[in-house]
Amino acid sequence: MGMTCYLNELAAEIQAEIDPALVPRADTASLWRMYAVLVRAKGVDVQAAEVHDAWTAWALTEKPNHQALLPFERLDPDTQAKDEPYVLALRRVAARRRSAARTITS
Repeated sequence: MGMTCYLNELAAEIQAEIDPALVPRADTASLWRMYAVLVRAKGVDVQAAEVHDAWTAWALTEKPNHQALLPFERLDPDTQAKDEPYVLALRRVAARRRSAARTITS
């Protein structure tokens, strides 16, 4: 029980990048883990639509009647903009990790 999974560590790093006022009021542990998977899979190339897809997968359980449960491209610009702080946070974490990995291998 004392072991920390690499995805949880990465999720915590991502969460620390986000203004707490922007975080949904619900159990977000699985959401941060999905964002961690995006950082590992996409790195600095992660896109807003992918971040929104992860949020949608999480929201299907936590907020099943939310009006933003639509593909990213069908959202209005104001709703799309809500994903941007998360995109930037994921990219910052990915860039830091890439930089740290280069330092280790150099």
